[in-house]
Amino acid sequence: MYVSPNFKTRKALVEAVKAGQHVSIFSPGPFPCKQNGTEYVEGPHYPEPHKWYAKVDVVDGRVIKVHK
Repeated sequence: MYVSPNFKTRKALVEAVKAGQHVSIFSPGPFPCKQNGTEYVEGPHYPEPHKWYAKVDVVDGRVIKVHK
């Protein structure tokens, strides 16, 4: 699972969510991601190597919280 926009670091994701920026979640493969609940995301997007992972809470496809 990935988030949009494509954050280069987990810290950038955390700061964007805290600032209230719209961060959505999506799945590039055949398995859909949850639109509500807890999900695990990684970044940056393929083809770059994944450098960070995060557990997030999602409401209506929007990331509202990044867990520590």
